[in-house]
Amino acid sequence: MSRTVAEILESTENTLHVSIVSLWEIAIKLGLGKLDLQSSFDDLRNSLDEFQIEILPIQFEDIQQYLNLPLHHRDPFDRMLIAQAVKHSLVLVSRDTILDAYPIQRLWS
Repeated sequence: MSRTVAEILESTENTLHVSIVSLWEIAIKLGLGKLDLQSSFDDLRNSLDEFQIEILPIQFEDIQQYLNLPLHHRDPFDRMLIAQAVKHSLVLVSRDTILDAYPIQRLWS
């Protein structure tokens, strides 16, 4: 992630969201032993609160949007993030260039 992106994320002018989808994927990877966190999963929630990062739930309309996405990307977690970004007009922070095939704004460099 570039310094510019970090500055955007650190700015109090922006409202930051993390999708429940991302938290679910983190929990799955923790359970499978494929991910180690420097602190506990509970501490992650505390950090989200501390930095005023809102948790974005999955809504029915997000699932409808998911069903209408073209299959450029096969990962169901990423596809739901894309659907939420489209539906809620959110910017995704990701280095995954395949996201550029969708009508969303991706931020990384």
